[in-house]
Amino acid sequence: MIKTIATALEKKSYDTLTPVQTAVNDPSIAEQDLLVSAQTGSGKTVGFGLAIAQNLLGASEKFDKPETPLALVIAPTRELALQVKRELDWLFEFAGAIVASCVGGMDMRTEKRALERGAHIVVATPGRLCDHIKRNSLNLGTIKTIVLDEADEMLDLGFREDLEFILEKSPSNRRTLMFSATVSNSIIALAQNYQRPGSVRLNITTEKSQHADIEYRAMRVGMIDAENAIINVLRYYEATNALVFCNTRASVNRLTSRFLNRGFQVVSLSGELSQQERTNALQALRDGRARVCVATDVAARGIDLPNLELVIHAELPTNEEILLHRSGRTGRAGRKGVSALIVPVRSQKKAERLLRFGKLKAEWCEAPTADDVRKRDEERLFLDPVWEEKLTKNETPLVEKLAKKFSLEQIAVAYLRLCQKRQTAPEELSKTAAFSQSPNDSSKNFGPSDWFSIPVGRNQNAEARWLLPLLCRYGNLTKDDIGAIRIQPDQTVFEILKEKAPKFIKDVGPKMLLEDKTKISVLDQKPHFTDPRRERASTGKKDFFNAREERTKPRPNYKKDGSGPKKDFSQTSKKGVATRYKPLRTPETLATPDKRKTQKPYKTDAVSETKSKYKQKVSKSSFERKTPPSLSQDQERNLTKQTNLEPKRPPETRKPFGAADPSKPLPRKGRKLKSSKSFKNKSEGKSRPANGAKKFNPKN
Repeated sequence: MIKTIATALEKKSYDTLTPVQTAVNDPSIAEQDLLVSAQTGSGKTVGFGLAIAQNLLGASEKFDKPETPLALVIAPTRELALQVKRELDWLFEFAGAIVASCVGGMDMRTEKRALERGAHIVVATPGRLCDHIKRNSLNLGTIKTIVLDEADEMLDLGFREDLEFILEKSPSNRRTLMFSATVSNSIIALAQNYQRPGSVRLNITTEKSQHADIEYRAMRVGMIDAENAIINVLRYYEATNALVFCNTRASVNRLTSRFLNRGFQVVSLSGELSQQERTNALQALRDGRARVCVATDVAARGIDLPNLELVIHAELPTNEEILLHRSGRTGRAGRKGVSALIVPVRSQKKAERLLRFGKLKAEWCEAPTADDVRKRDEERLFLDPVWEEKLTKNETPLVEKLAKKFSLEQIAVAYLRLCQKRQTAPEELSKTAAFSQSPNDSSKNFGPSDWFSIPVGRNQNAEARWLLPLLCRYGNLTKDDIGAIRIQPDQTVFEILKEKAPKFIKDVGPKMLLEDKTKISVLDQKPHFTDPRRERASTGKKDFFNAREERTKPRPNYKKDGSGPKKDFSQTSKKGVATRYKPLRTPETLATPDKRKTQKPYKTDAVSETKSKYKQKVSKSSFERKTPPSLSQDQERNLTKQTNLEPKRPPETRKPFGAADPSKPLPRKGRKLKSSKSFKNKSEGKSRPANGAKKFNPKN
């Protein structure tokens, strides 16, 4: 390893390199293009810094005077680009490298002046880098190495055209390194098109499974308790730094305002903020001036916060890759972390699918309640190291005054209240239904209940989706207090917990009316539900149940001699039920004429019937007789048309196509008709359009 680089690593207390850093620093692949995939938090930034050091420095230990850039590092987001610049600054500190940045949101004139002064390494985002290239403020003629950090994210963000433009403008003999946590087919295609032949693909896997240092917890919450659950999670863990992820900017703004009102030290991070505001937010987290950061997925890639212990997914991500990158902000470089998924009732299947596709195992649990938070505060109070610290000289006089003036109980109460005053009060959460139960099995474990009915059913377009909130509003109930809702043709019955039934009757009122017109009746026992399929069968539609019974009947043991069971086949079967057995062929049945052979064929439509009648009118002699030789061609043609069932009309009434006079004969096949564009009017001798329209005359 180069001496200056080794000195920088020693200064940062790098005793051993990570597997990805060791793999890319192998001298045998020092000149080859690389496609590296490694999990988040594995040290990829320092890894490609070590890889490009061999190409840029060579045998020397320090860089020469900066002129045009020698290396180009491309990152998907501004925050990641600035973080890579900070990492490369300390890594090449003793080598004398000048690292410049070109990111969106910064002053482009300042960046241009920095490039004119000279830089050895340029760290940039794709869009801003293309702008500098098109304005000729960045020369790529001396580029030796190009690094694409988080290449999959850049392709997902739509930077494919920008990346292709940059790679085409750079020298063809460059070395191209691609680093990513996940390698998709689009990245493989990009590598095949823009990497040199003989490139090497490195898939770095550690002995531990992915995100082994991260504890995943899927927390069940009610639909209205999602934000309250996030507050309780923050209070339960009391992490040094916490990152709350949302899907939209509106959610970021709402949660930031809510946390500020509750007394949290919070900053926000989203795409609508300027670059200076985003940089200040991250710096506040690093300095300890803020403890919570509410962000969109712009902070899900590459950002490294040393004391980040907790990641909360306020809204579930769209796919498992975003989940991995979000959670990868914690548990980095051997540190432990917690990734908490807030899972409302309707999103349980989505959460299970994300965890399964990401090959992650999560502990399913309820969100911390207010009692859980208070119990955890009590544990932290007794574990605080302040109890073991010795009394100082400056504190002795005040302690003696407090001991003389107040009792021990008063001092303890005052200390407890002061501690609680500095903390945010936890939120009360409603009870959530069991997630493991399916909707069909929820009534089995509902418990003792009373049944009610209303005279509105399926025929009146009754639906449970509007009936449930109506009952909750009028009876002051929750959805957990209402069990099964069964909609019948003309009424709907529903069950309510037995302990909640008296309260429901009292809150609805003595008239037992919903919306002042729908009467609620109390049932003495559980009603008998009718099956809608039985109703359809009784209305003349397909009889599903009779068909099933017919199919399950045992086959009769008919014998050839006529003995055994006999079946009456005179009765016709019902519509939709097929008869399984044919009648027995006996001499009596053989002597009976077959009706199917004697009856006339069924006419399917009126057209065929009319056609047959018309054929009967034509004499048979017209089909059988031969044409006399004395007939002319016109008469023979007319006779043939008559036999082809054409209506008979006198020849003098037919008007040939294209003939002005009906008495003129039909035109032959080879004769050309007059042009349809225009023709001469014989009476006036002027031409006019074929459609009969007159020409425009300005005198008229």
